Amino acid sequence: MQVRSIARELALLTISQLPTQRQNLDKKTIDDMVIAAVRSLTEEVKEMLATASAELQRGQEKLLNSHTRAADIDASREFVNESITLTQTAINRVGIALDFPQLFEVSRQTEIRAYTVEILHKVHEERAQIDAILNNALIDWQLKRLAEIDRQILRIAVADMVFLGTPHQIAINEAVELAKRYSVEDGYRFINGVLRSVRDRLKAEK
Repeated sequence: MQVRSIARELALLTISQLPTQRQNLDKKTIDDMVIAAVRSLTEEVKEMLATASAELQRGQEKLLNSHTRAADIDASREFVNESITLTQTAINRVGIALDFPQLFEVSRQTEIRAYTVEILHKVHEERAQIDAILNNALIDWQLKRLAEIDRQILRIAVADMVFLGTPHQIAINEAVELAKRYSVEDGYRFINGVLRSVRDRLKAEK
């Protein structure tokens, strides 16, 4: 895995865990970042499992309270399926969390930390402009209505494109891969569409 790909993933997973002030962020080591990434994944897994449990409970209650009506059975099946999906996603996140310490032990490079910090700096410092670019590219939608993980993937990609000199197609491809790993099932298609719109608008402005 390339250094910058690892850095983007690390930035995505630590963006809500690390300080936003440059002077405090600069003090963080790669170990701090790995711990923050694993903590972020762990919290997400807990939330997913809690939601999955609630969905399963709703399905069970629907069955117990029904009189074998087809509509109630269908609704119960939907709750159970949603619970299964969430549980599977949570299991996948546990696997990712377990992989991180080993991944960074094998590829402990100063470039990873440096680029991660640079991404986080740009996302925090240029947030207003990044969000304005994204809102202009979103058709009949608003950035604040997106899932948190999708917002951060999009912000990192725009920071890459506009402030870090990454070729547009590479930034888009990297964001799509992150979305496949962390977003909902078809989230990567949405991410791809939004970033292609951003790319086209940036080109038109030039």
